[in-house]
Amino acid sequence: MKYSELKKIIKRHGLRITDCRIDVLSYFIQYKKALTFKNLEDQFEAYDRVTLYRTLSAFEEHGLLHKIPDDSGFATYGLCQDCSTEAHHHNHIHFKCLKCEQLECIDDTINISIDSLPKNYIAQDMDVIIKGVCQQCNSN
Repeated sequence: MKYSELKKIIKRHGLRITDCRIDVLSYFIQYKKALTFKNLEDQFEAYDRVTLYRTLSAFEEHGLLHKIPDDSGFATYGLCQDCSTEAHHHNHIHFKCLKCEQLECIDDTINISIDSLPKNYIAQDMDVIIKGVCQQCNSN
């Protein structure tokens, strides 16, 4: 993705443009899978830990990234599709590969409705992780 397009995305979400934000957003878009803080720390040694944490926090707060629950103990982040500063919309499935341990968002391919809960339950958010073998590992 072009530098100018990355700047537009960051600005549209109400954030200041910095080199770190451009680099991190570009990496998420290019990588196309969920990433942990450790992934970013390994990729961007030029940025200190605090800068990376602040970037992730700002991206999550402003609707660029969403945090994905994971049993690994590490916070994992995925790109938002149509979120804003006001609200996140992530009622989709996440798939974790048991071989390569990659975690990815499966958007709009499988319908699981938050509305199918029994009466007297009020849902506010949904996190679903399916574990198995991803396409890439399955073809190897």
